[in-house]
Amino acid sequence: MNDVSIERLPEVEAFLKRATGSYIDGNFIAGAERKVDVFNPATGEALSQVGLADEAIVDRAVSVAKATFDSKKWRGMKPAQRERILLKFADLLENNSEEFAQIETLNQGKSINITRALDVGYSVDFMRYMAGWTTKVEGKTVDVSIGMPEGAEFNAYTIRQPVGVVAGIVPWNFPLMIALWKIMPALATGCSVVIKPASETPLSALRLAELAIEAGVPSGVFNVVVGSGSTAGAQLSRHPDVRKVTFTGSTAVGKQIGHAAVDHMAHFALELGGKNPMLVLEDADLDKAVQGALMAGLLNQGQVCAAASRFYVHRSIYDGFCQRLYEAISQMSVGPGMDPTTQLNPLVSKRHQQSVLGYIDKAEQEGARVLRGAEVPDDGGYYVSPIVLADVTQDMTVAREEIFGPVLSLIVFDDVDEALGMVNDSDLGLSASIWTNNLTQAMRLIPEIEAGTVWVNTHVTLDSSLPFGGFKQSGIGREFGREAVESFTEIKSVCIAY
Repeated sequence: MNDVSIERLPEVEAFLKRATGSYIDGNFIAGAERKVDVFNPATGEALSQVGLADEAIVDRAVSVAKATFDSKKWRGMKPAQRERILLKFADLLENNSEEFAQIETLNQGKSINITRALDVGYSVDFMRYMAGWTTKVEGKTVDVSIGMPEGAEFNAYTIRQPVGVVAGIVPWNFPLMIALWKIMPALATGCSVVIKPASETPLSALRLAELAIEAGVPSGVFNVVVGSGSTAGAQLSRHPDVRKVTFTGSTAVGKQIGHAAVDHMAHFALELGGKNPMLVLEDADLDKAVQGALMAGLLNQGQVCAAASRFYVHRSIYDGFCQRLYEAISQMSVGPGMDPTTQLNPLVSKRHQQSVLGYIDKAEQEGARVLRGAEVPDDGGYYVSPIVLADVTQDMTVAREEIFGPVLSLIVFDDVDEALGMVNDSDLGLSASIWTNNLTQAMRLIPEIEAGTVWVNTHVTLDSSLPFGGFKQSGIGREFGREAVESFTEIKSVCIAY
């Protein structure tokens, strides 16, 4: 493989040197406990060192955020003024797009093509969408029927007010983009924010906090604490001054966070795991379905909560689908994300690489046929070859548990209702897709599939205005759209007698 990696920007190198730890009240601080390395997944080498926040630093971040909320430094501004600042925030991200794309690729491992187009490009659009909501949060008037005291007249209405201090706990698969899913609606409604990025991928959130100050967001309104989930994440979840916790990650951790939030009656939103099915009916366009499977299953090396990982394929096209999918993954180029010619890149960490490899070994032991795709570099990076697992059955571990890697499990079916039963036979229900040209079948299946999002002839495509979240063990609450914005507010009812 010829390495044609792009050269790091000087701005990136400078940032890697100054990002020393948490960012609170407009300044970087060193961690009180210990320094840890932040790694480049493509090489296994350290990119930077950051200090981990202990509970005292988390308390400080929350205290600063609460003080700014109580003083109305942000929520007290006119909505149009906050909107202008948030639009400038989006402009600044767009103006610094290559710097952010490189930071994200170096820290997370994914392709520079993806970070440019999706992690940064889509995020700029999302920021502008959410900035527009700043001037559109509204209540309603209510025509009440109160009968006492006799002769009294009433005027009643509702208002929406910012919930308070928001703690956003962000995963490592899309560190910049998912941080903004939490930051922007919180800021649009007037809240103050403390973001805790994953300890593996803290860099883009730290740079984003600097950019917010430059845009005009007052210091202390948007803070970042770098720390472990067991320390910083747990402390934020149970902190009495945090009025909303928004978390994206595993179902097991999400349940712990929900319990901690309920203990002090904080709002919470949990976008959790997915074991997402792709249902390929016998009339599906095979070429489009195979290309769709590659996007659905291998975007960001399969490290996507909404990625397809269970592929239910009708027996009449199963062999052809399997063969074409295997041929496609065999021809893919694998290498570092900073090389724009590569199609697959390393996983985020050594630990996660070993987890995915363990699932592949388990599948082989349980009887799946393992079809290995393109070979991976042997240069210290955290790579896993793309895999098609053929002849998977519904009871195998790989059909039940979220793998979060470049592993595509194929399951054959004969009858659509049989397939629907297998699709719904999961504790998780984040997303699903149907591949068919039969409108009647699609419209019949959509309401029967137990998932928060159902796509038809596409998969893992999101829009800022379309709510996203899960059924069952895949979470509570929604990202995007009006539903997300209003979840950062409290409704107050007002009743005036005259």
